[in-house]
Amino acid sequence: MMTLTRRRALLATAIVTGAAHAQSADFPNRPIRVVVPSPPGGPPDLILRAIAPRMGASLGQPLVTENRAGGGGLVGTAYAARQPADGHTWLFTTASHTNIPPFNDNVTYDPVRDFTHVTLAAQNFGQALVVHPGVAATSVRDLIDLARRQPGRLTYANAGNGTASHIPAEMMKAMTGTDILSVPYRGIAEAMADLLAARIDLFFVGTQIALEHVQAGRLRCLALTGPRRWRGLPEVPTMIEAGLPGFEVVNWFGLWMPAGAAPAIAARVHAAVAEAVAAPEVRASFETLGLEGVAMPPDQFAAFVAEQARVATEIARRVARG
Repeated sequence: MMTLTRRRALLATAIVTGAAHAQSADFPNRPIRVVVPSPPGGPPDLILRAIAPRMGASLGQPLVTENRAGGGGLVGTAYAARQPADGHTWLFTTASHTNIPPFNDNVTYDPVRDFTHVTLAAQNFGQALVVHPGVAATSVRDLIDLARRQPGRLTYANAGNGTASHIPAEMMKAMTGTDILSVPYRGIAEAMADLLAARIDLFFVGTQIALEHVQAGRLRCLALTGPRRWRGLPEVPTMIEAGLPGFEVVNWFGLWMPAGAAPAIAARVHAAVAEAVAAPEVRASFETLGLEGVAMPPDQFAAFVAEQARVATEIARRVARG
């Protein structure tokens, strides 16, 4: 005979399951907000611009980008975590999602527990190490030698602790024993403006941002941080080829919802991303941006994010130890 407690538990489960089913069956019933925790014009915006039209057509609702910059991504990400988990608010951001929290004491969310992990959407071929042409360095070795001769004089742009501009710079300093001053910025656009004006010396920035300036001769690219060369800049070596074994940093871009979103909704959105990044015109657009589409399903993406968070925590500890 079923106990009262058992009947109540089954009833509660049925109610939750029924609510989740109704939620996913009704999705989407209005435009979808995509929170981007960085200023307009950065890599996440460029990626969304490429995939949003196809995703909107697939889902039957438009995607509306909402930039909420601040704290290297902390402000917008914390905001997204607090939104209803009905699938109509997404977070689209970079590897900073897992990389920033270990470097900050005032994080109000957990990048693993407080989100529904939907999909990895794209990754680059590494960050481009670019310098202003006024810097007397035409190779990574030249840059390291210059930094050793002038400790504390060279400056690098830091678009936020834990971001893809910060981690490779600190890795290079740790691996080479150099002293290069970190200059903080609110975002990539401000940092690029100062680099182009020679107010700072170097920057680890996405290839899609650096390419135009490198081709125009406004910046010099010394190396890429990925595991292999990019055909957009075939003459540029990797950091490993430039003499730093084991130096590999790839920036990636993912999509999340607040924790508690129905698995059926996450699966549907993942399918829409997979369809979008496989489209020939999107693949061509990604290629010009130095990106490749990677539509990782929710379960794999959740495991990937957890591992990235673990690695970032270890790097933060290593940087803190000096």
